[in-house]
Parts: sequence; C-alpha cells; structure tokens
Amino acid sequence: MSSSELLKLENQLCFSLYASSRAITRMYRPFLEDLGITYPQYLVLLVLWDQKESTVKELSEKLDLDSGTLTPMLKRMEVQQLVQRKRSLEDERVVNIVITETGLALYEKALCIPQTLLETSGLSPEEIYNFNLQLKRIITNVNGSMK
Repeated sequence: MSSSELLKLENQLCFSLYASSRAITRMYRPFLEDLGITYPQYLVLLVLWDQKESTVKELSEKLDLDSGTLTPMLKRMEVQQLVQRKRSLEDERVVNIVITETGLALYEKALCIPQTLLETSGLSPEEIYNFNLQLKRIITNVNGSMK
C-alpha cells in the first residue's frame, strides 16, 4: 500500500476501531437502559459477576480506568445498591468492591447482550473470538511501546 493510501480515512485502523466501538455501544444502549446502568458500569459488573469481589485497584487495572473515573462511578453504583464498598481490615487504604444481590440479579437479564452482538455482527463465535485475540494483541503491543 502506498504512503498516500495509508493516509486515507478508510485505511485507518484507529477510525475503524473508533466507529465499531461507537456502533457496538449504541447497540448495547437499549439493553443497558433496561438494566438501569451505563456501559462503564456494565464493565464493572462483568468483572464482579465473575469474581464477586475486587479491589478498586484491580478494577482500575482490568478496565484500564483511573481511580478518578472509577471511584465516582462505584459510589453511584453503591447508591443503586449494585455494589458495596468496604475498606480492607488489613489496610484501610484498600477499598474492596463486593457485588450485592441486586447486582447479581442483573446477570440473568444481561445474558442476551453478548448473544445479540454475536447475531448482529455477522461473524461466527470463532471469528469473534479470534478477532478479540488480535485486538488484545494490538492493545498489549501498543501499551508496551508507550512505556
């Protein structure tokens, strides 16, 4: 591909990722509105549905969100009774986030979200899995080159 071709919008990986992220988030929106949560809150719940408990630091690392973004969101989720924040008894600087029964109850309602994405994407489960692996590799490589 020539240098001039590389600078065309349709050849920009960053734009394709940006546009697909926006499209997927739009697709998720009605489902998340039914659950009464935002997309970032959904990401927190994905971690907690799997682990039941996490520290703020662990969530921050997994979700690639700084604590200045994460902490206010977790406070709102606590008001919604989706999570409970508890200071560690061993180290009061550590805040543990525990999913509540209300948060757990959303799990069953959220099961349709990944299936809807799969059906809407036009890709097979294997293609989605492999594409996701490639994206993770890009993330790892780009993050590694920025250190």
